Amino acid sequence: MSTKLFIGSLPFRTTEDAIKDYFSQAGNVVSVKIITDRETGRSKGFGFVEYSNENDAATAIEMFNGKEFEGRTIFVSEAKPQEKRN
Repeated sequence: MSTKLFIGSLPFRTTEDAIKDYFSQAGNVVSVKIITDRETGRSKGFGFVEYSNENDAATAIEMFNGKEFEGRTIFVSEAKPQEKRN
């Protein structure tokens, strides 16, 4: 079962490929998604990384939470389920 992590305080100019390369140090990254503004297409400064298993995700939290990534201190935690919207 895959595990999705929330990544906060991302540098606005980073790419999904850069995030995948960095987070792959902890294990098998299944997907990366940077959340962008619908109107401008600019990064909102957060995103999600999905791992193929819980152990890799836990390792990533230990390795990267509170660490510097491209000049910014990022926050890494397990993602909460998305709330339904009207």
